[in-house]
Amino acid sequence: MIDRTVTVVIGSWGSYNECNERALGSAWLDFSDYSDWEEIEAELVKQGFVLDGIDEELFIQDVEGLPSGCANWDYREPQRLFKTLCEADVLEEPYKYDTMLAFLEVRCYSDFEELVDSRGAHWDDDIRIYSGFDWEDYGREMFECCEHRIDDRLLDFFDFEAYGKYVGSDFAEEYGGGIIEIIS
Repeated sequence: MIDRTVTVVIGSWGSYNECNERALGSAWLDFSDYSDWEEIEAELVKQGFVLDGIDEELFIQDVEGLPSGCANWDYREPQRLFKTLCEADVLEEPYKYDTMLAFLEVRCYSDFEELVDSRGAHWDDDIRIYSGFDWEDYGREMFECCEHRIDDRLLDFFDFEAYGKYVGSDFAEEYGGGIIEIIS
C-alpha cells in the first residue's frame, strides 16, 4: 500500500537560534490528522511551543510525503503549506495526491502553489497522469483516442513512441511513474 500522507516536523527560528529544548522542532505531525491550522497550533502549544513569543516564526524542519527536490522546505511557512494542501484536496483525495507528486516531479512547488491559489481544488483540471505509460503507450493512446484509422497490417511499421513524443511535445512530460500532461 502506498503511503499518501504529508508529515512534517515544525521548527521555530527563535528556539533554533537559542538552541533550547525545542531547537529540534516538534514531533512528527501528519497533516491529514488536522482539519484546520488552529488544531496544529494547539498541538504545538501542547508540545511546549510559545507561539506568541520566542516560537512565533515557524518553519518546516523536516518533511515526508513531498519530494525534496521541488522546494527548499526550510523557507516555506508550515501554515501556508498546510492551507495549500488542504485547498488542493491532496490530503483527502488519493488521485489528487498522486497527481501532485507527478506534477512536483516535473515542476516546482511554487508552480503548484500558484495553480492552487488561482484554481483552488480545481488546480488539476488541466492535468492528466498516464500511470505506467511510456512514450509508446502514450502514442498508442493518443492515436486510438483520435480515432485514426490505419490498416492493422501496417501497425507494426508505425512508430508509436515517436508519435507520442510528437503529439505531447508541447504539454506532456515523462515522470518516474509514467507520462503527465499539463495543458495549462
